Amino acid sequence: MWIKEPGRITDRITLLGREESCVYLVGKDEYTILGGGMAYIVPDIWEQLDRFGIDKSKIRRLLLLHSHFDHVGAAPALKKLIPGLKVVSSPRGRELLTNPKVADSIRELNMGLLSANNLGEKADELGLNYDSFPVDDTVSGGDAVNWGGVTLQIIDAPGHSSCSIGVYMPEDKALFASDAGGIPFGDTIFASGNSNFTKYQESLERFASYDVEIHLAEHYGAFTGEEGRSFMKRSIESANRTRKHLEESYARTGDVKESTAELTELIMEEAKGYFLPRPVMEMVVEQMVRHIAKVMDG
Repeated sequence: MWIKEPGRITDRITLLGREESCVYLVGKDEYTILGGGMAYIVPDIWEQLDRFGIDKSKIRRLLLLHSHFDHVGAAPALKKLIPGLKVVSSPRGRELLTNPKVADSIRELNMGLLSANNLGEKADELGLNYDSFPVDDTVSGGDAVNWGGVTLQIIDAPGHSSCSIGVYMPEDKALFASDAGGIPFGDTIFASGNSNFTKYQESLERFASYDVEIHLAEHYGAFTGEEGRSFMKRSIESANRTRKHLEESYARTGDVKESTAELTELIMEEAKGYFLPRPVMEMVVEQMVRHIAKVMDG
């Protein structure tokens, strides 16, 4: 089953946010939010916590699975709104998020989406006028923590970004892979190996070694049953196809910009209605083409 609407997935996992920007509340005795979403979903999250009867004072942590703008934008506001909330990332994630240039970019991109969603006047209220991005603590691949009565195993997952991590929750056989596990959209899974496509494929294989019944994406929802079990297999197949397209295009053009334009056009045609604007998608594709070009050129 593909679950896109906010609500309970299991007794220990609740989907929050919007279809295109999901975060997950996990725990039993106290709670952790997995994923930082975009700033404009904060009002949705706040209303959903009330609707689902969640005691907000029991939300102790927000774990960011990577530092891209669309996965951290809600964190500053939630830190302001929930007393004592700790924001946690990978060590590389903290390094990036505390870089003023990165923080400025995150703020500006989220401001643009606030305006697009008619929430521009709420920038102060939603915590976007920060001097530095808040990160209180870090976890690393290989760590296992027990937060709120559930075990969270941290998995290094570079490739989508240099700072990507995943989380496996053995009690529910649940994998929170964020974009490092592929991005579902329609009938496809977008292979988003932005930072290093080779490492991205290696991370997919690492995820595939876990016994997964539930796959929880941060865009477009969660998958249970057979769709949860098969998600990573489908993602690996999509990555193989995408790499072939990247290699064939660059072998033909010999030019990063030309292949980027060609492949962006193809993706935008296949993914009409996808939430990312064309300039951002073009930047993502160019990063992937540059890696493939580097590999092919030796």
